[in-house]
Amino acid sequence: MRKRERYHTGLRILITGGGGFIGRNAVEYFRAGHDVLAPSHAELELLDAAAVQSYLRSHPVDVVLHCAVRPGHRNASDPTDQLNRNLRMFFNLVRNRSCFNRLICLGSGLVYGMEHYRPRMDESYFDRHVPPDEGGFSKYIIARTIERTDDIVELRPFGVFGKYEDYAIRFISNAICKALFDRPITLRRNRRFDYVSVGDLLAVIAHFLEHEGRHKAYNVTPDRTCELLELAEMVRRASGTSVPIHVAQEGMSVEYSGSNARLKEEIPSLVFTPVEDAVEKLFGWYRDHKDLINPALLETDR
Repeated sequence: MRKRERYHTGLRILITGGGGFIGRNAVEYFRAGHDVLAPSHAELELLDAAAVQSYLRSHPVDVVLHCAVRPGHRNASDPTDQLNRNLRMFFNLVRNRSCFNRLICLGSGLVYGMEHYRPRMDESYFDRHVPPDEGGFSKYIIARTIERTDDIVELRPFGVFGKYEDYAIRFISNAICKALFDRPITLRRNRRFDYVSVGDLLAVIAHFLEHEGRHKAYNVTPDRTCELLELAEMVRRASGTSVPIHVAQEGMSVEYSGSNARLKEEIPSLVFTPVEDAVEKLFGWYRDHKDLINPALLETDR
């Protein structure tokens, strides 16, 4: 199967995980200028090797944006089998590289091993440690494979926030929704954390749709690392209220931050949205879509 030739100004992009937080935003973002395919789980089972091969052979694309992942967070309906499922989805795509020109794979800071995090980790810190958790280990194996495979780039956001994320557990959206319903904003423990807005992540992805990149992996982290308590205060200011902020445990948890020096060298024109502006914009979106929020999901800290 020959890779698809381009006879158009836009790209034909297959987005996996198009119903998830990042995938849903990506579908909206790229449909404006590209031909986007975003099959549902019923339309394409990524765990089925034959189904993936058949789909790609009948739908050749320029780029695959791989956002699908087996979630392991505390609100996942079934967090088990992450290693098997994440690897099978990835390799079922990779083994059909003849059907596309480039694969952009979303990784995360989990590849560095949560027991060994240090502030502002750069990409050279990868493989100093093997992640102990299933999700991190699956991303580690994928990253090692990408290092040795042509036409694939891995993007490693640490924290991403924006519309459509799970507001029941994702910190910034959870804080916004609680403020909108006059409920205390809660933190288990303060922590320095790298959050990038989903719009900024998509702008980075847009670059790699058209450019190969000089490296195989890039951290996608902002210029400024924020404390969770600082973010909670930004949300409170955006709300214009005096909702209380409760921190359950004193002290600071381990910092989760990465260097973006390699990315900024690759894209010198890249400018990240100031986090205050991104938080305020997201607050406005939730305020305008308050009817979509289920207050019952805010009653218990998860």
